[in-house]
Amino acid sequence: MKKILLLSASLALSGCASFGEGLAGAFLKHQDEKEDLRQCKIYGKSFSGMESSFAKAGDTVKVMMVHGVGTHVPGYSTHFQEKLSTELALALKSARYKEIKLVNQEFPEKDLGVLRVRRLIDKEETREMLFYELTWSAITNPEKEKIRYDTSGEYSYDRAEVNQMLKQFSNDTSPDPMIYLGKSRNEILASFRSAFCWMVENDWDSLPAEGQNYCAISTDSLKYLAEDEYAIISHSLGSRIVIDGMQDIAKRVSEVGAGNPSSAESQFITAFQKKEVPFYLMSNQIPLLEVGEEAPTVTNQIDDYCIIGSEHYDKRLVAKTSIMAFSDPNDLLSYAIPQQFAQYHFDSRLCAEVTNININVAEVIDLFGMGKFANPLTAHTGYDTDDRVVALIAKGIGTKHTAGIVSERCKWTEYVD
Repeated sequence: MKKILLLSASLALSGCASFGEGLAGAFLKHQDEKEDLRQCKIYGKSFSGMESSFAKAGDTVKVMMVHGVGTHVPGYSTHFQEKLSTELALALKSARYKEIKLVNQEFPEKDLGVLRVRRLIDKEETREMLFYELTWSAITNPEKEKIRYDTSGEYSYDRAEVNQMLKQFSNDTSPDPMIYLGKSRNEILASFRSAFCWMVENDWDSLPAEGQNYCAISTDSLKYLAEDEYAIISHSLGSRIVIDGMQDIAKRVSEVGAGNPSSAESQFITAFQKKEVPFYLMSNQIPLLEVGEEAPTVTNQIDDYCIIGSEHYDKRLVAKTSIMAFSDPNDLLSYAIPQQFAQYHFDSRLCAEVTNININVAEVIDLFGMGKFANPLTAHTGYDTDDRVVALIAKGIGTKHTAGIVSERCKWTEYVD
């Protein structure tokens, strides 16, 4: 019995959820009958979630999701979309999705991945959400081919079956951070910028149904900015990508605006500076991936950029970036974001405000006196299917819309200035 349990723990710690959960579940089935005591602790100011974005009838909420490590294919966000749309009472969705193959003028010959867009609306057709799913795996997959031989029969025939499966998992996921921090960083950021452009530049009708298309900011985007609301959801490495991507956009638009105040880009900047953009970072890895990196050039100057009337107020990117960082204490690759970290490692032009959400998405179980254990892969991947996480993203905390499951199951420590 102990050997089997130890094997289960070993598999889970190695990153194999299916084996770890299957073996543990077979012997710990009685745990499912117990009350769900998984913790949920929130530290920060109140935030309203996506519900408040529908305050005005006819407003469109535009949400972008960016995946993390491992090979992903378009459609990976379907389960999360279903849960989010149910929470927001968006019962209808477009019969088809629109799928754009991303390209960028800086990398004209490079496949930058796919942006898949779906339209979600309520039964009265007064609330509309456009959900943009970015898949950037096409950039990193060719690099992984360099180690594909390692799981072929020639090199794996002496490897135990379970270890072979774990090696395949490791070879698919562990290279992504190295590839991103290496030569493919600019290509992945270009993928994000292109996806971001499509999100802010178009409505549902003007988006191309399919094909490979360039996107450039134009004065057409100005008509959408007044009524559209934006949010970004990411997972693990995706969180590093969206923060780096937004900081890259801040740098670029500042340069364009300074050079030509009458350009379409400059007009867009002025309009976008009035927006508040929430970031929901699941299994946040930003502090880990910041190790060894140069900090942005503009840090520790939030008051100079984000307070009305301050010296550089007209050079901010947005009015406020609300960052909700979700992390499970048993997720080996997840980190909270201390306020001081945000102060010195986030571009001040983002006007970032951080709320940390420490939440057990993986069940903590007692291995029959051998110690408590939580599957670290479940703790790393279980955010987008956790009802409390979805409810927090949809309806926030500390407002009249806060979901019952959040009020009942989460402890909130409110921060004040």
